[in-house]
Amino acid sequence: MRVELLTVGDELLLGDTVNGNAAWLGRRLADHGVEVTRSVVVGDETDVIVEAVAAALERADAVITTGGLGPTYDDLTRDALAKAAGVALVRDPALERRLRDRSAASGRELQPMAMRMAEVPEGAGLLHNSAGTAPGLRVELPGGVAYALPGVPFEMRTIMDEVVLPELAEIAGLPAVARRTLRTAGVWESVVATRLAEVEAMDGVRLAYLPDPAEVKIRITAAGPDAPGRLAVAETRVRELLGPVVYGVEDETLDRVVHRLLAERGATVAVAESLTGGLIGAELTAMPGSSATYAGGVVTYATELKSRLLGVPHDLLGEHGAVHPDVAAAMAAGVRDRLGAAYGLAVTGVAGPESQDGHPVGTVYIGLAGPGNMHTVVSPRLPVPGNGPEIRAVIRRMTVVHALELLRRTLLGLDGGEGSEDARADREE
Repeated sequence: MRVELLTVGDELLLGDTVNGNAAWLGRRLADHGVEVTRSVVVGDETDVIVEAVAAALERADAVITTGGLGPTYDDLTRDALAKAAGVALVRDPALERRLRDRSAASGRELQPMAMRMAEVPEGAGLLHNSAGTAPGLRVELPGGVAYALPGVPFEMRTIMDEVVLPELAEIAGLPAVARRTLRTAGVWESVVATRLAEVEAMDGVRLAYLPDPAEVKIRITAAGPDAPGRLAVAETRVRELLGPVVYGVEDETLDRVVHRLLAERGATVAVAESLTGGLIGAELTAMPGSSATYAGGVVTYATELKSRLLGVPHDLLGEHGAVHPDVAAAMAAGVRDRLGAAYGLAVTGVAGPESQDGHPVGTVYIGLAGPGNMHTVVSPRLPVPGNGPEIRAVIRRMTVVHALELLRRTLLGLDGGEGSEDARADREE
């Protein structure tokens, strides 16, 4: 079955809003064996939407639209679908009652404009929206069917999973599909893909690589009558080929893995940050209950604070400056001791976009101090993405990932990682 995606909205067309709905729909449909052949963005203009829907159905069996189902005058998808079908918009009494009931229950006055959400193309099917107000629509058109979903992401996803995907599966007789996403850290996408070449060749198995700064997610999809069995074989081989760079599965993020490993050992971590400015602490406090294993953090952005708050020697800072492996080591030991944690994790470096004290952008040192005078410093090899202002955000994000990955590997008794070079390894304080 061939499906095209059509996202509607001036804010998407002009780049004010990132088109996350299309990305999610593409992944979701592919995971269920639906062939997505095109994804198009159009603005809030009725005739443009009509033309795009008609063109999509000349090529595909169905088109899925998102956006344009709200209450304002620039929400024009329902108007466009009525025009494409050659029918009028009619007021649906059940939808009108639902709007009035929801408004009364919330204690808010129902605005006349909101009643636009009760208007649907005559003869259209309603797709129940258990997460919000506006329903989705199913409209039969020449050439195929159009599914119109709200632009609000959690409403769109709910209708897609509860209504549209089951319907597409029934109509098209889609094959059984099983999927699993593995997460890796500290290794480049090209390295991952090269190692997994033999898995790519497996019958009925597809791999997709979803890179983020310093991380790569690998989505394994198996199709066919024995999809779960094929998936299990493929996953086992992927893990064998990649080894310990695989840190988690599905939504198991790196911070959650670190918290789990710390909890299993009855240990805590404290963080000293320079170039990341508190991002590691934010990452380690995202999970509910993180206070059990995260002691706290200190942001010593100014060089002098590294000495005053963390005890980094003045002569060390005077001789080498703030960006140096021994400074990272001293920061890690200082924050561990001052906050009373089992482990101290520290980062210092140059995020850019300009070099600092002769150190190029992307120079980063990560220090880790632990029990028994354990002390490690690594310098991750960070590829510098261009020369614009975006470098800074990417370098900072990569540093967060590499720091948490160093802690994970240390807790598991592994080496510093493939994306790091030992600058000072296993030295005494």
